[in-house]
Amino acid sequence: MFTFPIPAVRQVIERGMADAAANAGFRNPHYGLAAGKDEQPGLWLVGDQGVYIMSNGKLAEGRGALVIYTEECHPAGEPWWDYKRRHFGADDGIQFLDAEGVLRTINGPAGATHLTVRSAEASITLTAIRR
Repeated sequence: MFTFPIPAVRQVIERGMADAAANAGFRNPHYGLAAGKDEQPGLWLVGDQGVYIMSNGKLAEGRGALVIYTEECHPAGEPWWDYKRRHFGADDGIQFLDAEGVLRTINGPAGATHLTVRSAEASITLTAIRR
């Protein structure tokens, strides 16, 4: 399970929308292998050196995406490799999370403070929790 503060999740989605509006759309997380798939408002759950979410709007030259690391798997923190391997897998990867679904989840329960993301072999489960 990976945990992100809800204000940070909102910030990533808003940044992606702003970048898309300024730079003609959304990036494709499939490196061009699935043209037209997931080029929409959302965010990317990325596993490589730690696990993080990042904005997906097209970027102006020289500008980087907004990146927010999960509380459990930040490369500057506690040993993160075993946790990433158990909950995301040993390989690097990107999972697209639709903005509408994420916002529906985090706007649901009153008083929710964090979004949890559980990754299984064939599915991802999003839950809003209060900490």
